[in-house]
Amino acid sequence: MPGGRGVGLQGAGRCRRGGPGAPAQRPAPCPAAAMAPGKKITARIKRTLPVRGPQAPTLSELMRWYCLNTNTHGCRRIVVSRGRLRRFLWILLTLSAVGLILWQCAELLRNYYSASVSVTVQFQKLPFPAVTICNINPYKYSAMKDYLSELDRETKKALETFYGFSEGKSKVRRSVDEWNSSGSDFFQQIPLLKFEEFSKTVTDFHSGQKRKIEGSVFHKDSSIVNSGDSNDIIGFQLCDANNSSECALYTFSSGVNAIQEWYKLHYMNIMAQIPLETKEKLSYSADDLLLTCFFDGLSCDKRHFTRFHHPLHGNCYTFNSGENGTVLSTSTGGSEYGLQVVLYIDEADYNPFLVTSTGAKIIVHDQNEYPFIEDIGTEIETAAATSIGMHFTRSRKLSKPYSDCTETGADIPVENLYNKSYSLQICLHSCFQKAMVDSCGCAQYAQPLPAGAEYCNYKKNPNWMYCYYKLHEKFVKEQLGCQQICKDACSFKEWALTTSIAQWPSIVSEDWMLRVLSWDKGQKINKKLNKTDLANLMVFYKDLNERFISENPTNTLVTLLSNFGGQLGLWMSCSVVCVIEIIEVFFIDSLSIVMRRQWQKAKKWWNNRQRQRPGRPPQAGDLERQGHDNPVCIDEDLPTFNTALRLPLPQESPLPRTPPPNYSTLRLETAFTEQLPDTLELGQR
Repeated sequence: MPGGRGVGLQGAGRCRRGGPGAPAQRPAPCPAAAMAPGKKITARIKRTLPVRGPQAPTLSELMRWYCLNTNTHGCRRIVVSRGRLRRFLWILLTLSAVGLILWQCAELLRNYYSASVSVTVQFQKLPFPAVTICNINPYKYSAMKDYLSELDRETKKALETFYGFSEGKSKVRRSVDEWNSSGSDFFQQIPLLKFEEFSKTVTDFHSGQKRKIEGSVFHKDSSIVNSGDSNDIIGFQLCDANNSSECALYTFSSGVNAIQEWYKLHYMNIMAQIPLETKEKLSYSADDLLLTCFFDGLSCDKRHFTRFHHPLHGNCYTFNSGENGTVLSTSTGGSEYGLQVVLYIDEADYNPFLVTSTGAKIIVHDQNEYPFIEDIGTEIETAAATSIGMHFTRSRKLSKPYSDCTETGADIPVENLYNKSYSLQICLHSCFQKAMVDSCGCAQYAQPLPAGAEYCNYKKNPNWMYCYYKLHEKFVKEQLGCQQICKDACSFKEWALTTSIAQWPSIVSEDWMLRVLSWDKGQKINKKLNKTDLANLMVFYKDLNERFISENPTNTLVTLLSNFGGQLGLWMSCSVVCVIEIIEVFFIDSLSIVMRRQWQKAKKWWNNRQRQRPGRPPQAGDLERQGHDNPVCIDEDLPTFNTALRLPLPQESPLPRTPPPNYSTLRLETAFTEQLPDTLELGQR
């Protein structure tokens, strides 16, 4: 009725509290039942639909909305990941990343606010190196006369014939016939020759005959050749004992060098036949070599020195060798706190043909290194005080792929013959000695003896000199392969030496000092010392600064990852978690989808093949597959009635069947669990 509707609308439009007599008040909000139908529906939809985003009613809804909409990839993967294991892994990965970020940020803040400056002054003790000392003269000449008497006699005869040299007689050249009457095995084995006008016409000093010789000529002196007088060019010839036509000629521009080289060849041949115990007795003892000793301001003696026998330098003595497990160190720099020794050289007992200088040789090295005196030794003068200041340097190089060095030498196919830590020199000498044993059948005297080999000598190896010189020529020209096999050590220690020399003893102190030193020597010698028999040596650290040189790779794994991260963050706003997400989606998930599709295709092919076999009775499942569940109808969009008519007919089917539509897709679904009261009221009216 109109009246009724008016009353209803009026009551719906104004709502008051209390009765008719109540005082006038402000109108109160109307309940939902008193609102207009459109507003009622809108309000009910707002209350029914879920509220998301920052206005979500619960914390879980808010977190879910954040994870789905944030650019933080890990949080999103936690929500959308399928499976408990994958979700747990993403939670663990995300929490780990958050922990690393907090830790790094805390470190950055701590370093930023720490404005303090620390200055560290450190005084350290440096280990004192091993110092090896050798007399330049390897053996006492007085003790070696029995072994070298014949060689010395023939050498004097050669000097008398060549240069008219004689002891206590006038300088008259000896005739060749007089020399030939005595005979000489040394000149028969290695004949001395005089070359005429740089041709291969030579005069044999032993026979006096002129003859032409064939063979390669090697000049053993420096590049400065005396071309003014051909008489100065002398040398010797070495031939293969098995083939006399294979010869090599070695020439010298100085007769001194020729005689000395000829003498050394015979000397090594003689020394190779003397037992080691005998040679140690023929050389200098510690009491013979050392007169006084001080280290770090304290007295020392021969007990602080270790003897080892060098093939070319005889008995050598190493201070602070570390053989007993103790390595001395010094805490103060300067000459007063290093090693100070006075050496007795005994110049009068020198071999006149073997060595032409007087003094001692020293080398500073690490306790685990072999002292190559003949290669890098420093000579010490007599009648002088030699001060050697040291700077210590440790070097470290990177191995492969940065450089071609070796850590311990274990990867080098060369046996270490020195029983010391690996070095390039040890490898080269060991390689040459191994080639000498393989090619010549014996070992060279100047280097350690390999297992099962023996040193070369004329009696057992008449061809060893020619073989040695030819092999050494290949070694120098890097044709032996040793330089290609041997590598530098990656880590090594080095002592840079600064040498200064002063006259010692001084003229005013010479008399009393020599008397006191002679008294200290006591009964060991029966003569007064001469200053040319003495050498004063001081070895010390100039400062205690240790310099360390190391190679560091320019590009490390951290740098590489940082550069990758910078590029990904700059151009794609991508992080490590984003990379892992890409790997998961584009590799793991994509691979799973492809494999699943392939499996479905293979399964479909197998099922079709089974159905197409002749004589196979129709199965009940075949009829069912012709309907809605037919695998042919599987698609992302459910088929409609028109698309169902275009489906292929099943095989061996008596009547075509139309697949029924999926009626569940026609069912309307509402978001409301019940019909709204307002719509129900209007429907009833």
